[in-house]
Amino acid sequence: MRIAIASGKGGTGKTTIATNLAVILSSQGRPTAYLDCDVEEPNGHIFLNPVISQRRKVTIPVPEVDESKCTHCGACSKACRYSGIIIINQTVLTYPRMCHGCGGCSLACTEDAIREVPRPIGIVEKGESSDRVAFVHGLLDVGEAMAPPVIRAVLEEAPVGHVLILDSPPGTSCPVIESVRTADVVLLVTEPTPFGLNDLKLAVEMVRALGLPFGVAINRVGVGDRKVFDFCERENIPILMELPDDREIARAYSKGKMVTSVLPELRPLFEKLAINLEEIAHGARPKIAPPVEPSQAPVKPPRLPSESLPAGMTHSAPELVVISGKGGTGKTSVVSSFIALARSAVAVDCDVDAADLHLVLNPTVQKRWSFSGGHEARIDETACVGCGTCAEHCRFDAIRLKQNGAITVYEVNPISCEGCGICADICPQEAAEMVPSVNGEWFVSDTSFGPMVHARLGIAQENSGKLVSLVRKEAAAVADLEKRNMIIADGSPGIGCPVIASIAGARMALVVTEPTLSGLHDMKRVAQLTRYFKTKTVVCINKADINSEMADRLERAALALEIPVLGRIPYDPAVTRAQVRGKTVVEIGDSPAAREIRALWERVQEELA
Repeated sequence: MRIAIASGKGGTGKTTIATNLAVILSSQGRPTAYLDCDVEEPNGHIFLNPVISQRRKVTIPVPEVDESKCTHCGACSKACRYSGIIIINQTVLTYPRMCHGCGGCSLACTEDAIREVPRPIGIVEKGESSDRVAFVHGLLDVGEAMAPPVIRAVLEEAPVGHVLILDSPPGTSCPVIESVRTADVVLLVTEPTPFGLNDLKLAVEMVRALGLPFGVAINRVGVGDRKVFDFCERENIPILMELPDDREIARAYSKGKMVTSVLPELRPLFEKLAINLEEIAHGARPKIAPPVEPSQAPVKPPRLPSESLPAGMTHSAPELVVISGKGGTGKTSVVSSFIALARSAVAVDCDVDAADLHLVLNPTVQKRWSFSGGHEARIDETACVGCGTCAEHCRFDAIRLKQNGAITVYEVNPISCEGCGICADICPQEAAEMVPSVNGEWFVSDTSFGPMVHARLGIAQENSGKLVSLVRKEAAAVADLEKRNMIIADGSPGIGCPVIASIAGARMALVVTEPTLSGLHDMKRVAQLTRYFKTKTVVCINKADINSEMADRLERAALALEIPVLGRIPYDPAVTRAQVRGKTVVEIGDSPAAREIRALWERVQEELA
């Protein structure tokens, strides 16, 4: 059985549940393996403490050109849909970080001038915990954009005959799809807050699009409101587990300890969860829901803000990007409060995969556009003769057999297709074609604090980095047109493509972390990324008083990296109360968190200046 643990956003308790469930199953004598597919910010090793016995590099094939054979015909450049290889002035230039490893350029070359060489992008490690849980995790190299190849490598190492616990990345885009699509059952972890409900709805849409059986676990029961429970009841979604809002659970997590060891009374909850998941996995498989297309923009879309700038006008407003390495640290609460305090800034939500900023700023959409980040393959079944050439050369397993009456043809799985175009290039019957894909939509809106630029990536869509770059570019144009003196962006989590697109070229990045071993690990990873892109970086510690000793350790680690710590925000129930009311915490009173965030905002402005 393959059990995927997923969530619309990080920080919901996904890894806590995944690791404890693995230990419980192993203690029952069932061979169990924990696979950490969150290769951008893997945290499972902190709790399982495995002894690593094997390690291997993960590579993707990239082109290497033999100039002595090359005739500079341009066939390779024409075949590459990712701009990974181009020809300028009779010189072939390759861009390995743009390459998806599809092999299209080498297939297109008629002179045998291109060979593929492996380029490392990460590692996979295997081992075993003291609880006899087989362990596999991947680590994407800092600065690399594409997580799916590393996730595939993790899944390839899954031991045979084990119950597999797949700890997936947060969100609903391609890394998550790669992690969960082969699961027998999915557990969606959420919490009873407006943020939790919003992200759960996205995650439910994703698993229904994949046709996967699923249930929900609700963490921190007792905070927030009952709307998550009401949603599950309306949608006939089984709630398989409820974990209470207990400070002892938070302390155990902060120290990297297993919750079921610190609080043995919770063990029956995990035992019952395992039974419930198995029952759902062996039940009737739901039908695959039709894909939900993003709402279409008008036939004639409005003029882009960037198209309205006077000729020669250059971007001038400084941009602050708030990031976290992992979701759930309080990043959006800090960003929304900064926007409320600034009052003259342009707000940008770069978390296009699972946006939450709109829940607090309550924007009114003024203009909207559809977003097309590329193309996807389609096969004309009336022209297909079932030769299988397309499937043979597709490296992403996106082409599958389909019975069309009495004959067998091929079709494209749009969820797996990466738009490389090889099928269209090599089909002898010209039955495959590339068509523009609509990957999402984006908006320019008004809020009570000023303009906001935000977006929604379609479920299971790629090109989130392109969409992030687009909203940042247009936010800069809005700032110039409206003479706003600052841009404040809610950055994407992780260290992959979307967060790279969030921070590249920004004036400063504020890392919001929390006093846990996971927070320490994630802060170091994201700090490596900001250093790689030479982005000025500062840190604040949220919920700092939950574990003061760990907060001190975080501050020492940040200072060792030459990153100033600008503030410590205390744990404050007023933050959740503000979320429930759809407000920023600085609007609802003079709570301890509000006071510290105001002081933090002053320090951030000084650093920006």
